[in-house]
Amino acid sequence: MSPERQRLIRLLFDEYIEMYAARDARLVTRFSDNFSGFAGSSDQLIKSRSEWVEVTLQDFAQVPGRIGIDVVDLFPQELSDDVVAVTAFFHIQLPIPDALFARETARLVLVFRHEGDDWKVAHSSISIPFGVARAGEVYPVDRLQEHNRELQALVDERTQALAQANQQLQLISNTDGLTGIANRRHFDQALAHEWARAQRAQAPLSLIMLDVDVFKHFNDHYGHLAGDACLQALALTLAQTGGRREGDLAARFGGEEFVVLLPASDAQAAMDVAHQIQHAIQALALPHEGAPSGIVTVSFGVATVVPQRDQAPEELVRRADRAMYRAKQGGRNRIEQAPD
Repeated sequence: MSPERQRLIRLLFDEYIEMYAARDARLVTRFSDNFSGFAGSSDQLIKSRSEWVEVTLQDFAQVPGRIGIDVVDLFPQELSDDVVAVTAFFHIQLPIPDALFARETARLVLVFRHEGDDWKVAHSSISIPFGVARAGEVYPVDRLQEHNRELQALVDERTQALAQANQQLQLISNTDGLTGIANRRHFDQALAHEWARAQRAQAPLSLIMLDVDVFKHFNDHYGHLAGDACLQALALTLAQTGGRREGDLAARFGGEEFVVLLPASDAQAAMDVAHQIQHAIQALALPHEGAPSGIVTVSFGVATVVPQRDQAPEELVRRADRAMYRAKQGGRNRIEQAPD
């Protein structure tokens, strides 16, 4: 085939595709009086020009907006001096949310015949791999929209399930597995956040650190299962007594050590909370043969700071820890407050 003939076929194809993509009704004037063809989703041969004009106008009415035609490959053919053909493979971009047409490849066969002084479309056959359209459709748009709604519902369902799974994972990652209260990771994050906020506001931030007295003896005497139950009871008491305000956080610091973070609480308010916790734990009256009082007791260290720029959050933990150590040295079952 000569280059001139190839250019002619490409020119005829490009003119047809542009008019079709633009939904240009003048396209019907390009059809031959001796036309035949298959519509996109129809398996019925159309044998007259008038029927094809009707199908084309129905197509344009069904999808009135401009569509995108992305040609993947093109095969021109010269059948005779006055008849040429072209087979094109392409993707269709409809002006509706559509993943199927954009992803799948359609095939179009056009036959042009030279009639009089012009080339006319004598045959058109488009193959779209999406099943037969419903009555009144050229493209199976209703089916596509149903499919898209089903896909969207599935996406929404999966997104909600993923969000719930992420929420559950976040909860698990921030929760102590034994006691059910916040773990050390959650505490460290909360401390950094509250420290920065208190630093900006120049507000007090308090921390209570507490440790079960002679807990090793408790475990040795009663067994580790009893020790776990003891820690769980203490954690519940902490959550109910020391973490009642919004923003307060009771957490397991490690082993038999617990912390209660108290944003916007001054030294006196923090001491009051520590005394409330102490009384609540004593009210549990958990038996402990190795403790002087015969029940489980706890030693407390309380620290309060107004964070400064040259300080780190760990400073609050160090102060509370030193105060708790003094409570241990002073005879246990005591509350010590860190100096300013």
